[in-house]
Amino acid sequence: MHPIPAVVDGATRRSGFRPDVEGLRAVAIAAVLLFHAGMPGLPGGFTGVDVFFVISGFLITRLLWRELDDTGSVRLARFYGARARRLLPAAGTVAVTTSIGAVALLPPLQARDVLGDGIASALYVGNYRFAWQGTSYLAADTPPSPFQHYWSLGVEEQFYLLWPALLIGTAVLARRATRPSVTPYLLVLTSIAAASFVVSATWTRVLPPWAFFSLPARAWELAAGGVVALSADRWSRLPPWLAGVLGYAGMAAIVLACVRLDARTPYPGVAAVLPVLGTALVIVAGPERGAGRVLSAAPMRALGRLSYSWYLWHWPVLLFTPPLLGHPPSPAQRLAAVAVSGVLAVLTLVLIENPGRFAKPLRRSPARSIVLGGLVTALAASTALVLSVLAPTPAGHGLAAPVPTIRTPAAPSSSTPDARDTVLQQMIAQVQASVAASAAARQVPANLTPPLTQAKNDKAAVFVNGCVRSWRDLGQPPCRSGDPGSSTTVALVGDSHAAMWSPAFEALAQQRHWRLETLGKVTCPMLDLPLTSPYLGREYVECEQWRGQVLDRLRTEHPSLVVLGMSRRYGADFGFTVYSRSWLDSLARTVAQLRSTGAAVLVLGPVPDPQSTVPACLSAHLDDATACTPPEPVAMSSTGVAAEATATTARGGDYADLTKAFCTAERCPVIIGNVLVYRDDNHLTTSYARTLTPLIGALADQALTRG
Repeated sequence: MHPIPAVVDGATRRSGFRPDVEGLRAVAIAAVLLFHAGMPGLPGGFTGVDVFFVISGFLITRLLWRELDDTGSVRLARFYGARARRLLPAAGTVAVTTSIGAVALLPPLQARDVLGDGIASALYVGNYRFAWQGTSYLAADTPPSPFQHYWSLGVEEQFYLLWPALLIGTAVLARRATRPSVTPYLLVLTSIAAASFVVSATWTRVLPPWAFFSLPARAWELAAGGVVALSADRWSRLPPWLAGVLGYAGMAAIVLACVRLDARTPYPGVAAVLPVLGTALVIVAGPERGAGRVLSAAPMRALGRLSYSWYLWHWPVLLFTPPLLGHPPSPAQRLAAVAVSGVLAVLTLVLIENPGRFAKPLRRSPARSIVLGGLVTALAASTALVLSVLAPTPAGHGLAAPVPTIRTPAAPSSSTPDARDTVLQQMIAQVQASVAASAAARQVPANLTPPLTQAKNDKAAVFVNGCVRSWRDLGQPPCRSGDPGSSTTVALVGDSHAAMWSPAFEALAQQRHWRLETLGKVTCPMLDLPLTSPYLGREYVECEQWRGQVLDRLRTEHPSLVVLGMSRRYGADFGFTVYSRSWLDSLARTVAQLRSTGAAVLVLGPVPDPQSTVPACLSAHLDDATACTPPEPVAMSSTGVAAEATATTARGGDYADLTKAFCTAERCPVIIGNVLVYRDDNHLTTSYARTLTPLIGALADQALTRG
């Protein structure tokens, strides 16, 4: 290990070592660690990654510029070899360990997804995989990946790949073989920063995952550090007192970002200016004054040296802690997990990171360094690939279970309300018998439909054909099925919990020659409640506008029946709580508005909350499905259902209490007969929605008749 000077003397200045920047790494890693550990007071600790980006942009640009200034070019092999020695051995070690840990500790289905993340992360394109997954609403509720923190390494590696080539291209265009002027490079870098900032601000509004994870939206942060590096001569002429003020102001900005920003802040966007500018000011101030002297202290530098390995280890250790403990960790246990990751980081620094970084045979040979990096990358990717191939496919192996069916009772001799209610109760009794017979079943049946590996794709077509609008979409394209010329129009309206019933209603529309209109938008209940989107980090104006557009359309089209469905998983982070007085009042107003269009109204009651991602849970409990079966009082709110029913019927609507189609008095099985009920942690499979088609049809008929 190179010695770290205790003071900033002339030799240190000539070597270019910046002890304050090393200490600034300590600030960044402390923010990230405490944030991920869930410690109070640092809701914006995720901005520590932005600090790292600025530091990387500063150090790499300074390194490249010095070589370019001295020789007129950049020795790419030497540069990439140094990066390979510095970054890849530690990253590869953690990646291999994380892949093995995922297979050993996580449910098999989840582990298979994680191994895919591992392959992408080992190849440093994981950030785009996570951006793509985050864009999909269907993946929005999946557990975080123990490789997710590798996204920032992907951004930096992509920057390292492109930036030297851009500098060389600028040198060629500037036609400066020796002693090039810095001005063209500053112009190029500031132009990149400006363009990237515009992309970041725009994508933060319209493509939040891509704004967060991708290089085009993050390049301006790295470029900000590069601008500071290229303009260092100008900053070095600042009066000492002013440099000190700027340094403290920069630290204050970083701290302010950590304590004032939070998960509701649209990020990165404009908000990222705070930590980026703060970091730039600290670097500009230098190591000899103000905050720089504090950051140059030995303890800060020691933590800064450890920051890379600690960043690599802390996230998988935190995510593996719950399965190791068998329960969610307490705050003290999360801090203990961070401490354990710190011990692993020390071992990695001493045994892997520094030996690879400073080994003389590698330092003397860029080719050997690049080969080492390639081997480590291949090992990390192939480990995840081999494990994904060798890991057994989770599948049911219990005795085949009966296919649940609902037989429509013979038509009664009269069509009185009592007769229709009798038919409905007979159907409910049939479903309840299947539910009761499945409640105590332990083994996952061999004929499970859909199989666990296909569960996440067992979703209605409306989720992929644009009928269910995404967060930022407005308007509603024609989404018709059944008989387009029918005089009976049924509108299925609401969020994804309305759309998940579309397979049943599409079958009914074919059978009964209805014209079915599906009108859906993600996380957008058809209730006139003020709504904040945790996904967008702001008021969900698109939902409010969409609701108005749909209501206007229903008033124009005059459907015979409006079926209203919505999730009951909304929490306070959406601006309201389910079953609260505001929720019930809004439901009553909405039913009245829909009734005023001349339509009958059927409100679908909630489905149980399974309390887990069901396919993944079952994959870990193939011989004990009851381990994934929530108690009925936990999964359902009987008081909430009763209150909704009262609010609905008081305004002339029909309410479908679906509890008996899913639960006994004690529990709510996640497999009924041979049918898997959920494809994730809250949405029904298409298979079970279709199973309930006769029951849903009877409820719709009853509402149409009453309406």
